Amino acid sequence: MYLYLPVALTSINVIIPVGLGLVVGLLSGLFGVGGGFLLTPLLIMFGIPATVAAATDSNQIVAASTSGTYAHWKVGNVDFKMGLYLLVGGFLGGLLGVQAIKILKATGNADFVIKITYVLMLGIVGTYMFFESISSMKKSKNKTAETKPAKESGFTRFLKSLPMQTRFEKSGVTHSALLPIIFGGFVGVLAAIMGVGGGFLMVPVMVYILRMPMHVVVGTSLFQILFNCIEVTFLQAYTNHSVDFILAVLLLIGSTLGAQVGTALGRKLHGEQLKVILAGIVLAVTVKIIFDLTLTPSLLLGQGGGH
Repeated sequence: MYLYLPVALTSINVIIPVGLGLVVGLLSGLFGVGGGFLLTPLLIMFGIPATVAAATDSNQIVAASTSGTYAHWKVGNVDFKMGLYLLVGGFLGGLLGVQAIKILKATGNADFVIKITYVLMLGIVGTYMFFESISSMKKSKNKTAETKPAKESGFTRFLKSLPMQTRFEKSGVTHSALLPIIFGGFVGVLAAIMGVGGGFLMVPVMVYILRMPMHVVVGTSLFQILFNCIEVTFLQAYTNHSVDFILAVLLLIGSTLGAQVGTALGRKLHGEQLKVILAGIVLAVTVKIIFDLTLTPSLLLGQGGGH
């Protein structure tokens, strides 16, 4: 059964967006990511324009992250205090990102910029997560009974010297309130430009920089993603008119169910295993986008501008 998508200006088999939504919802509940880093490139592969894919994806992420947040809240895995600080930055970043897309659309470069941003962000984050997780797993295997306490790094001392130090009881960490606001703002910009909730960036930040426990990271990331994407969806629809609600509803049907299944599976895997799997998925998507950009000359020729 095919449906016509009025904003994307194309027809699509209903099974495709529902199936994609199911896969992305599964990732959402499993890793604490919105899944946009995977879904936006997949939608583009099935003929959806990049700007419409990115904007509509934000809408879909709202449902997946709502379902995932509720599931994690029930088992006590959400640090609401940390989440609120992340949201302050996220809302400001979302405003900037939507305006950036508006300018890029006017110059005819939006699609190309979205794809290049994906390659850079996913490549850096995926590579770092993969090697760091492998290293952690090796260390845990080679751990001896007599271990020396780790020396405090200069970066850690710098973080402790920042003003507005705040205790986050749920996560068991103390940080400057400025950190989650700044990181939240950066992710808010990317949420608008890339059509992502930002979880694939926020999860590594919370694990490696904020040093939060993995199970709390997943729930808190979904909480922050939920409200970020509500804002970005509204702004994209109002400012850029690029949200296809028929496509969004089809994606929502699959993602809501997938998030519940992912949350249940996530409880059965260890933190390091989750990080390695997520890193592998991120790198696979990066490679696919690079192939699309380098092996399809017509794509690059079409990015010359709005002439």
